[in-house]
Amino acid sequence: MSQKPLPGFRDFYPEQFAERAHIFETWRRIVRRYAFLEYDGPPLEPLELYTQKSGDEIVTQLYNFVDKGDRPVAMRPEMTPTFARMVGAKAQTLRKPVRWFSLPQLFRYERTQKGRLREHFQLNVDIVGESDVLADAELISMAIEIMRSFGLTNTDVRARVSDRRLLNGLLEHLAIPDTSWPAVYAVLDKLERQPREVSAEKLAAAGLPTETAEIILGFATLDFAAVQARYGEAPAVKPHLDRFAEYLAHLDALGVASWIRFDLTIVRGLAYYTGIVFELFDNVGEFRAICGGGRYDNLLKSLGGADLPALGFGMGDVVIGELLRSRGLMQSRGTALEFWIAQSPEQASAPAGALQTATAMRQAGCTVEYALKAQKLDKQVDAGRKAGAHAFVIVDTASTDAPWRVRRAGHDDQIFTTLEALCAWASLQNGSRS
Repeated sequence: MSQKPLPGFRDFYPEQFAERAHIFETWRRIVRRYAFLEYDGPPLEPLELYTQKSGDEIVTQLYNFVDKGDRPVAMRPEMTPTFARMVGAKAQTLRKPVRWFSLPQLFRYERTQKGRLREHFQLNVDIVGESDVLADAELISMAIEIMRSFGLTNTDVRARVSDRRLLNGLLEHLAIPDTSWPAVYAVLDKLERQPREVSAEKLAAAGLPTETAEIILGFATLDFAAVQARYGEAPAVKPHLDRFAEYLAHLDALGVASWIRFDLTIVRGLAYYTGIVFELFDNVGEFRAICGGGRYDNLLKSLGGADLPALGFGMGDVVIGELLRSRGLMQSRGTALEFWIAQSPEQASAPAGALQTATAMRQAGCTVEYALKAQKLDKQVDAGRKAGAHAFVIVDTASTDAPWRVRRAGHDDQIFTTLEALCAWASLQNGSRS
């Protein structure tokens, strides 16, 4: 039998699990600070939940099968359909705006590559029931705050932001038929990744005149001020520029404006986005998008039956983990062993004193380990060193002078005559470390 996991799947040994826990703890800490509530749903859903949203072609990317009840089902490839179903089921009774988040494990049968596996964990954050751009600003400011909490700065990460409504207004102003818009979106989405002449050929194939195609190819170079100067009075564009200017003002007030780059090539590949969209990238361009999302005001109605405005983002653990490791910022939050309990040689065959000490110290909130068989004192201490213990408690309850002796590197031995005093001191040490 192979000792390796399936392709695209991971084993989490304690070291890797500690890194994953650090990512999860940071996600939860920041999102809860923004007053979002955590939820979850089943990892197995009806297949039609995903085909209804993405079409039958999505099936080739799923882990799907027919269950024992003859139901076509799939392991969840994303969380938004489940979220939409759950919100739709209780839309009338939920307090608005809904502010929920989840950390699901997701599965896609795709070709594995850097930053993309066949399973990953993902932070999903969504707001439902608010159409004002302040909700959009709140969402991206939280994503940026997560970056800060990982130790990243705006020299490491940049948020590239656009608005599908503004882009649509520009295409309308340029007299591009709406039947050609999907082709234009596709070209803009790949503008950085394919040769200019290939993009020009695709725009020509979509029916765009050469002059109009050149304008589209120049969108990548336009900042927001340039778009305002060039199209600010166009009736199809002005309302969207005004709204986006308000959005940028909110971002400035929230203290994240220096992270933001206006970029009309950010259209998001998912067809259901309807408004402001964004993606977070490392500034070096070494990795895939760290995070992506935006406004999807029509999706809940089509999937969950609730006609409510909505917006959200997803941030996977694979890319953020690779980025943190590459920048030397990954923290391993494994359980640090604080105390190793060692029994004096005279009492090695009667460990009750050590066991009672370990129990009392654990109840005081300390992390404690001891040898699980009788050993000489030097072997017990050596085992504690290998385990990474911060300090040793030598137990000799037969002694009236030093029944509990604490040894720490760089410190004189400390003697405690009562277990209560030892536990009180150890609890204080534990509090100062945390």
